[in-house]
Amino acid sequence: MNGDPRLADLAARLDAVVEELDDLAFEGLRVAAAEGDATRPTSDKELVRARRAVERAAHLVRALADGHDGPDGPER
Repeated sequence: MNGDPRLADLAARLDAVVEELDDLAFEGLRVAAAEGDATRPTSDKELVRARRAVERAAHLVRALADGHDGPDGPER
């Protein structure tokens, strides 16, 4: 790892947030199924969007921690 070690720590914390968002989404689906709902809970779509955004952030931060430039190349 060539970058700041705090970036690796931040990426790990973001990974934990991704897992927590997954847990919340799955719990909502379990509750809906247990209650006999045939439709996806309204919160599920937003939780999935949030999860994807945090997952992208974790990927970008991890790339910086590993000493790689971001997707737009080096900052100018």
